[in-house]
Amino acid sequence: MKIPIKGPIVSDDDIWIYEWFGIGATSPKTVSKLIEEANGEDLEVEINSGGGSVWAGSEIYTLLKSCKQNVVVNIMGIAASAASVAAMGGKLIRIAPTGQIMIHNSMSGASGDHRELEHAAEMLKGVDRSIANAYILKTGKNMEELLSLMAKETYMGAKEAKELGFADEIMFDEDDQLVVASFDQSSLLPRNVINKVRNLIDNPNSITDTTDNSQQNHINEPPKEEPKKVAPISMFEKQIKMNERRGITQ
Repeated sequence: MKIPIKGPIVSDDDIWIYEWFGIGATSPKTVSKLIEEANGEDLEVEINSGGGSVWAGSEIYTLLKSCKQNVVVNIMGIAASAASVAAMGGKLIRIAPTGQIMIHNSMSGASGDHRELEHAAEMLKGVDRSIANAYILKTGKNMEELLSLMAKETYMGAKEAKELGFADEIMFDEDDQLVVASFDQSSLLPRNVINKVRNLIDNPNSITDTTDNSQQNHINEPPKEEPKKVAPISMFEKQIKMNERRGITQ
């Protein structure tokens, strides 16, 4: 059974927002459901993802690694960041001759004073070491070597990925490393966009209230007086007025 891991890797709590916008994404729940539907059948995981949530990627890795049946991972395009972690869950990892794997340090949008930022930095270092454990189990390389590759934000073509142990086979028996188009960053929605959508769903009247208030203010405005129209004066009336100015009466 085929399991696609395409688009950004997101948490189960956020996946519905991507679906609402019609954006393809993958969450652990998506993968878990397909594994259950396979009912013990061998799995063929197809990956083309720029990554996303490190925790969601770790959960998908664990789901695949825990499967008793055979799990073959095919890297069709890019397996970057969290997607590269998920890919390590396969018993056999194959990569397309045009495919790439990218590994790098974890990132965070931390803010605060120097103490909070120092704490965040230490937390990220711990996350990096946790991520590296998945690479260690696959490649057999030591922690320091992998942390160095992650710190450099390493991109591996098919041949290099196989040489370094991140992939077992190159699909279609191609041995040459091909030049690929530059990698576009993960298309995760910004957190503020997700929060705005959540607020819109929770408070659907937030938009209509604004519109209604605008219309109500327009209704409450006092009516504007139309300028008085002056009737045209006939030639006879003009003559009378001129005679009045001259003191002439009839």
